[in-house]
Amino acid sequence: MKRVVITGQGTINALGHDVATTLDAMRAGRSGIGALEFRDVERLSIRIGAQVRDYHPEDHFNRQQLGLYDRFTQFAVIAARQAVASAGVEFDEELAGEAGVVIGTAGGGLLTQDENYRAVYESGKNRVHPLVVPRLMNNAAASHISMSWGLQGPCYSVATACASSNHAMGQAFQLVRSGASRVMLAGGAESMLCFGGIKAWEGLRVMSKDACRPFSADRNGMVQGEGAAVFVFEEYEHARARGADILAEILGFSMTSDASDIVMPSRKGAGAAMAGALRDARLAPEDIGYVNAHGTGTAANDRTECAAVMDVFGDHAGKLMISSTKSMHGHLIGGTGAVELLACIMALREGVIAPTVGYREPDPDCPLDVVPNQAREARVNAVLSNAFAFGGLNAVLALGRC
Repeated sequence: MKRVVITGQGTINALGHDVATTLDAMRAGRSGIGALEFRDVERLSIRIGAQVRDYHPEDHFNRQQLGLYDRFTQFAVIAARQAVASAGVEFDEELAGEAGVVIGTAGGGLLTQDENYRAVYESGKNRVHPLVVPRLMNNAAASHISMSWGLQGPCYSVATACASSNHAMGQAFQLVRSGASRVMLAGGAESMLCFGGIKAWEGLRVMSKDACRPFSADRNGMVQGEGAAVFVFEEYEHARARGADILAEILGFSMTSDASDIVMPSRKGAGAAMAGALRDARLAPEDIGYVNAHGTGTAANDRTECAAVMDVFGDHAGKLMISSTKSMHGHLIGGTGAVELLACIMALREGVIAPTVGYREPDPDCPLDVVPNQAREARVNAVLSNAFAFGGLNAVLALGRC
């Protein structure tokens, strides 16, 4: 089995249009959540979200590309460009044949769907743009990334709701570890912040109208975000041979299914995924210093997740730092695990633990160190990144210093 390392990272999200700006915001505990700005927002009861602001697609793409790229694809390609540039990897013909892409997304081209449903049902038009299908399909982002660098290895998308990114990155990790690929671009992208996207989530009654406050006793729901993050996963010896700057090592991955309820999380299933990641990484619970929580800010998720952490880590749970960066960048649904991996790498590489902002009142059902409101300096050698999705799908990554 090969060792797998991360040599590049890129992002665009509500906290920033690149990694440096995003990490600055995390260190400062700055939230990207604010009033939503799009057509018919006044018809919604939920009017806040973590939108990507000051974004001008024409600064990044030509006219032909804009005709093909939904907003989620744009975000994914921008993040991938940054990741490849930061990794300094060059895809010659040989490497391109062994390199691929796995991108997680739950909604795919939801903005394209929303716009064209409006055209047909609201405006009464009988024709839509001929490229609607290539724009809205979930694999569009992965395909366009592969075409950007001529990557001819495994290329596909993963759609497992809020665990999509972690599943995608876990699959990419396994492809490199097995020797099937030498380099993989992996991550997630999502852009659901449109009238239809928010209206659908309103029906679940899990959305907050004012803020995302994970683990705080007065929390009242999740807040949606948008954006993307993409990473370069590389076989360790290949990275070392070319003198790459190694950001972190992926040590293990686990995925489980609750097989119980379509929306309610399971303490047992979440715990099994965390325990599985530890086994795969050959780590003991006390080796973990930080857990990036799924931490949605809903009563059901936060209590269930904390209970699962205490089950898995036992006495060590009280020494763990566990935070939810969704309090700052919102819940990117299929893209959320990828943006959260940035916080995990920051913890390992810089010794800075991103905070859970908006925390106001302790919850006896969440008696853990949630790093409230302010970032913390602490040296950690290994971390977990949790993702738990509707459908009872759990995916957990274990990372370490390299």
